[in-house]
Amino acid sequence: MQGVKIDRHGKAKVLTPEEIGRLFTSGLTTVRDRTLGAVMLYTGCRVNEAVTLKIKDVYNSQGRIRAELIIRKGNSKGKLATRSIPILEELRCFLATYKPTNSRDGFLFPGRWGRGHLHPEYASLIFRKACSRVDIEGASTHSCRRTALTLMSNASIPLRVIQEISGHRNLEQLQNYLEVEPSQVRGAIAALSMLSPIVSSSNFDNESANNTNFVSE
Repeated sequence: MQGVKIDRHGKAKVLTPEEIGRLFTSGLTTVRDRTLGAVMLYTGCRVNEAVTLKIKDVYNSQGRIRAELIIRKGNSKGKLATRSIPILEELRCFLATYKPTNSRDGFLFPGRWGRGHLHPEYASLIFRKACSRVDIEGASTHSCRRTALTLMSNASIPLRVIQEISGHRNLEQLQNYLEVEPSQVRGAIAALSMLSPIVSSSNFDNESANNTNFVSE
């Protein structure tokens, strides 16, 4: 069921298509911020994984966008494994517009004065301000990740495949990220109707009559 994150507590909101539209058109106001948001949304990566991307993880030596984005093992939570994630055409459009300049450390999203990379906390602040700007409550950078993983799950992508993309240590951790919609719960319960015996109205009428006769005796 949809949870609301209040004062940075609770699960991050799963974004609707309409909210994503508002966020990327009016909430995130710079090319860099929109590209950062798109990286998280279209790869399902964590904010720390996004801000620590190197330019060469996304673009080749000729400056062309790679077919796959590389998330290095050392920058992932738990440092489990390096992940290669196909770059969707929607993300490719953002990356083509962004065109990063080489910084001293080669990060895709460099920090202040080109030193290091954008700090995850600062990236989170940018995202929260963007959501506030377009009146989206309960969202954080984790919303991009939860939204991406939930959409894949709802599209019947096997959890093991989603785990390969998300980088979760096990399926139990992954399942905690996935949102269950009320309509899905209703659909699941509705599926149980096939277990019910088919009883005609005449059966109920006969049973009612029998019960009445029993009482009159």
